[in-house]
Amino acid sequence: MKKLFVLPLFLLLTGCNIAVLDSQSDTADDQAFLILYSLALMLVVVLIVSILFIRFVFKYRYTDERKDNIPPDVKGNKWLETAWVVGPLLLLAILAVPTIMITYDQSAVLSSESENEGVPIQVTARQYEWTFEHANGKTEQNRLVIPEGETIQLHLHSEDIIHSFWVPKLGGKVDVMPDRELVYEIQNPRIGTYDGKCAEYCGVGHTSMRFVAEVVSQEEYENYLNER
Repeated sequence: MKKLFVLPLFLLLTGCNIAVLDSQSDTADDQAFLILYSLALMLVVVLIVSILFIRFVFKYRYTDERKDNIPPDVKGNKWLETAWVVGPLLLLAILAVPTIMITYDQSAVLSSESENEGVPIQVTARQYEWTFEHANGKTEQNRLVIPEGETIQLHLHSEDIIHSFWVPKLGGKVDVMPDRELVYEIQNPRIGTYDGKCAEYCGVGHTSMRFVAEVVSQEEYENYLNER
């Protein structure tokens, strides 16, 4: 009976739109790479285990010819023991190196520790809205407009409780704290309109704490800043 639900489940999954894999910035590209990279490594492990499992099931299955057979006592195998100790360590190292490098490079930092240059935007979170203030003082609620091809420096802080800034197609989740200002960079965003949200439950209006992120050309961004 369970088998009847397997095919419909797979058909439903094929229609899933996984936003984090549809990356639209260099920052999101690196994060999507880590997801696919780790998935590929896990599939290799699953494949090896599955092949060994199937082989052993057939090789050592119960038959009338083997029912009275007693296999020899094997006390150890140095090659196998070395393989199943060193193999997982190598896989962990192969996974850990790019993960640590990318995660460290993209982690949000305190405002006082930020050294890179870019387009600064003040992001203020409060129950249940977002406010975006640009360098010239232009301010807008629930609409973030940024130029393409630049390093966007988001100066994140909260006026009340902990929130989480997230535009899945442009970058990862970043906690927004009430007692400190964090700087998160989005590298080289590409033109388009993307959904943003609060990814930290922050009260009864959490689901409506959404915003639109619009990546526009340099000229359009300059015109936007000059609008009144």
